Amino acid sequence: METLLGLDYPTLWFLVVGGLFAGYAILDGFDFGAGAWHLFLKKEESRRIALNAIGPVWDGNEVWLVIGGGALFAGFPIMYATFFSSMYIPFMLFLVFIIFRAISIEFRSKEKMLWWRKMWDISYSVSSIALAFLLGVVLGNVLQGIAIGEKLTYSGSGFFEFLNPFALLVGFTSLFLFMTHGAIYLILKTEGRLFAKMTKLLKKSYFLFLLFFILMSVYTFVFIPHLAAIFKSKLYLIIVPILTILSIANVPRLTNKHAYGWAFFFSSLTIALLMVLVAFGLYPNLLYSTIDQKYSLTIYNSAASIKSLKIMMIIVAIGTPLVLGYTIFVYKTFSGKVKLDETSY
Repeated sequence: METLLGLDYPTLWFLVVGGLFAGYAILDGFDFGAGAWHLFLKKEESRRIALNAIGPVWDGNEVWLVIGGGALFAGFPIMYATFFSSMYIPFMLFLVFIIFRAISIEFRSKEKMLWWRKMWDISYSVSSIALAFLLGVVLGNVLQGIAIGEKLTYSGSGFFEFLNPFALLVGFTSLFLFMTHGAIYLILKTEGRLFAKMTKLLKKSYFLFLLFFILMSVYTFVFIPHLAAIFKSKLYLIIVPILTILSIANVPRLTNKHAYGWAFFFSSLTIALLMVLVAFGLYPNLLYSTIDQKYSLTIYNSAASIKSLKIMMIIVAIGTPLVLGYTIFVYKTFSGKVKLDETSY
């Protein structure tokens, strides 16, 4: 098989897709986290400040999801077809919540009536919580495996099969991780009483994240051995979970020192390292079959042609610097504390 930089093209595309979804998790993760805290903020001014903290960036962050989904479809069309058809209901729910989250942000400030703003506040916060949780549920099912049978089609019993204990654990872990990530972001963007309140809320979300992360890790080692197999066979890879634990531990250490910029960096790094662990646990599988391993979808039996992957790698080489440059430009332009004015949400 042809290679580039010592890696075959399906492996390279696996890394591209993983990198895009990791970028999405980091960027939209703090959006979801900020939204999840919204109903905990009682004052109108606090809610407006929190909304305007993500106002300039939330829609740009979703670009990473669109590109990631497109890259998955282009690089692994067979996996894309099986994945989205088997998890149709979770993805439809995700689509509904992401629409309501967007219109809640845009519609909230259009009218001044109290009932109007409360309605969109609830919609925004519930949608953000549901999105963070659903992402974890989907990821949990990908990691554990789904019922893929002959002809690489889903053979399970339906939606409630996806709400298994491991998927729920991953769902709550992702929710509280994003709430921690979002709390740190809001701390960076606010001051005064709201700043003080977010520092207290951060401690609560971090504790809950740590609790569910430990439960999820224990469950993984006991009941899902295929995820830990590579770390047992290649002991030098144990450096990745060690770095992940150190990154998680750094977050409270840095927040206690009021080094919130660095705390945000390490919460971002934690998400990235967790995605690396996901990649190691799955590779070379994309979807693990719980019926029979021979039905599993791998990067080889579900990839597009090598010629297609080659052409798309050229597009990636051109497009990635543009997307990164735009993202950096936007965050640099809207850096600093939030100040409300007549153009604010």
